[in-house]
Amino acid sequence: MRFAADRPLGVAPATVLDYRELARRRLPRQLFDYIDGGAYEEATLRANVADLEDVLLRQVVMRDVSVRDPRVEVLGQQLALPVILAPVGLGGMFAPRAEVQAARAAEAKGIPFTESTVSICSIEEVAKATTRPPWFQLYVMRDRGYAEDLMARARAVGSPVLLLTIDLAVVGARHRDTRNALGPAGRWANVRRALDIASHPRWIRTTALGGRPLTFGNLEKAVPEARSPAAFKDWVDAQFDPSVTWDDVGWVREHWKGRLVVKGVLDPEDAHRAVDAGVDGIVVSNHGGRQLDSVPSTARALPDIADAVGDQVEVLADGGIRTGLDVVKMVALGARAVLVGRAWAWAVAARGEAGVRHILNVMKADIDTALALTGNTSIADVDRSALYHSRTSERSES
Repeated sequence: MRFAADRPLGVAPATVLDYRELARRRLPRQLFDYIDGGAYEEATLRANVADLEDVLLRQVVMRDVSVRDPRVEVLGQQLALPVILAPVGLGGMFAPRAEVQAARAAEAKGIPFTESTVSICSIEEVAKATTRPPWFQLYVMRDRGYAEDLMARARAVGSPVLLLTIDLAVVGARHRDTRNALGPAGRWANVRRALDIASHPRWIRTTALGGRPLTFGNLEKAVPEARSPAAFKDWVDAQFDPSVTWDDVGWVREHWKGRLVVKGVLDPEDAHRAVDAGVDGIVVSNHGGRQLDSVPSTARALPDIADAVGDQVEVLADGGIRTGLDVVKMVALGARAVLVGRAWAWAVAARGEAGVRHILNVMKADIDTALALTGNTSIADVDRSALYHSRTSERSES
């Protein structure tokens, strides 16, 4: 690319979206689309970002902001930033032992990492690589015995928080995965997929070969003969349980004595039911736009839920967060802290642990600037007075 006066050199990533572009170049298309894509026509995926962009920070000046504090307490833990690395399935397919790399980066920056049930690295491997145990994400499985075993394993490594995903009774249609023939496919589709992989020799060398074993580390006991993520598919697909109700949260509580958070709440009525079920926190989430399309963005859903139950449980949120300014907006809308998933997945795919550390540094700097220029000295004190009345809030009230 020739130098042009109006074009940056592009020699170093500056933002999460820069890491997205690096990940797009470095991953086979079928893997990049798995991270990047959403459900159906991806309207909710886009709205998560667009509605958050539409929230406007209220700049005020000439305040004493010489000392600024981004720390916050979440579920009994002191966090250096109001950010948590969210559970991301198949992480170890994006970079060698990616969950370990991300967990190390999170620990270095003083925030939690959340291990997914369908991570490549097992929870024991991640816990061994860090001094602060990870949080653990769990689905309510049909095989309750195996779910109990997973909770016992999380408890054994000292996980302080169980994140129970409750919006996956059935799986939303992900058209990008269908177009990439993820799943049963004909000969020509398999050839195309093989060519896609072959055209990424660096990924083959570092991850497909250098990142082995590429199995679901937390599920190996369930499918001991499996040697690849695809080999777990039938078992995993059989575990989704559309009969799950709020009574099942009580069952989880019986087997988990640590902090319990449910992830996947979009409606105040469900938030009240979660409180009644005895949880310690909720995550306002639409699964990153990967489940039911045409549902509200989390930025639109968050204020009503925070108003409804924020004085009874800790309210967290995810979805569309790309910058530290987005973090401050979510906190102002009512979240105690946010979870970021795609951001760390893109970063680890592009530059491993160093990439994840970098995006967290950038978010921290963004938060610091936003605190100063909204006249706040502590993220814990940020509320809706830090925002202008935005089109997003107008839509949520209509």
